[in-house]
Amino acid sequence: MNDMLPGDWPELRTARLRLRFWETRDAAPFAAQNADEETMRFLGGPMTRDESDTYIRLTRARWAEDGFGKWVVELAETGEFVGALGLQRVHFDATFTPAVEIAWRMTRRFWGRGYATEAARAAIPFGFETLGLREIVSQTAVGNRASRAVMERLGMRWSGEFDHPLLPAPHPLCRHVLYRLTKPSEPPGIAGVSSEK
Repeated sequence: MNDMLPGDWPELRTARLRLRFWETRDAAPFAAQNADEETMRFLGGPMTRDESDTYIRLTRARWAEDGFGKWVVELAETGEFVGALGLQRVHFDATFTPAVEIAWRMTRRFWGRGYATEAARAAIPFGFETLGLREIVSQTAVGNRASRAVMERLGMRWSGEFDHPLLPAPHPLCRHVLYRLTKPSEPPGIAGVSSEK
């Protein structure tokens, strides 16, 4: 695997959070998060430690291949592991693909504090301004009200429902919702002023 070094990985900061590269110390708290049944309720169910570690390896590989992926989200003040959030290609065929999505998973004890929204508000401009994306999507199971609320707070617009091809019916999470966010128009300014006299 062509792995990235920490210095190659863009880091983002917000008032309360740091979005950074994955380190060895993240494996244990991430595995604990992924083993929690409630945290993983809409993410396909709990993971084993091996599955969690594989997820980290794949995430780092996607950064190396695409130049973007999910960051570790930690508290800026204490360094506590909060979760994972970032941009990634949608790796299945659907009416809206190819596409880049913003996705997250947060440790349950940090729910309800606005961390997913705060981190996403840093990641979205990175997608539009640094990566040059024209649209970012997000998708989740229809019943995942908490994630849908985050999408709406981010200004994303509901764009319909679809059956997830990797979770075929009668899987209880098969039905998904899609939200979209398009790159804001350039604000008026010097570039919009006519040079004609």
